[in-house]
Amino acid sequence: MRKSRILVWDVPTRAFHWLLALSFLGAFLTAESERQRDVHVALGYAMLGLVAFRLVWGLVGTRYARFRSFAFGPKRLAAYLKSLLTLRPQHYLGHNPAGSWAIYALLALTVLSGATGYATYNDIGGGWLEELHEGVANTLLAVVIVHVAGVLVSSLLHRENLVRSMLTGYKTGDPGGARSSGRG
Repeated sequence: MRKSRILVWDVPTRAFHWLLALSFLGAFLTAESERQRDVHVALGYAMLGLVAFRLVWGLVGTRYARFRSFAFGPKRLAAYLKSLLTLRPQHYLGHNPAGSWAIYALLALTVLSGATGYATYNDIGGGWLEELHEGVANTLLAVVIVHVAGVLVSSLLHRENLVRSMLTGYKTGDPGGARSSGRG
C-alpha cells in the first residue's frame, strides 16, 4: 500500500477541537469560584457557540469533518474495540469508531451542560438543575479523560502521533481509502 501525507483535519476542525478543550478546561477550573463566575459563564457560552459551529461544519465541512464520514454503529464500534484488544487495530484515516462515539458524547454533553448551566445562571429550575449541571460537567470530564486515554492508546498501537496530527492536520495513510486492517 502506498502511504502519503494527507490533510485530514482542516483548520476549522482543529481550531474547534483546541478551543473547545481550552474552554472546557477553563470552565471546569472556574466552576467553584464566585469571583470567577462571569468567566465560567462566558466560557460556557463559548463552548455552546463552538458546538453550534461544529454541528454546521459537520454537515457542510470537508470530507473528514462531516458527520457522515464517521457515522459508525454499535457493531463497528465493537469490532474496532476488539481489534484494539488483539493489538491489531483497524486503522482509519479519519475518526475511528471509538473516537466518533466520543465526539458525539462530547457534543451532546456540552449542549446539556450549557443548557443546564444557562438555566442555573438564570435561576430556572432550582437546586436540582444545578446538581444536574455539575453531574453533566463531571460526566463530560470523564468522557474527556477516556478520549485522551484512547488517543494515547491509539497513537501507540497505530504508531502515529494523533496529537501532532490534530495540531498539523496531517496523517499518513492510503489516500484511496478511509480504513485499512491491521497495523497501518
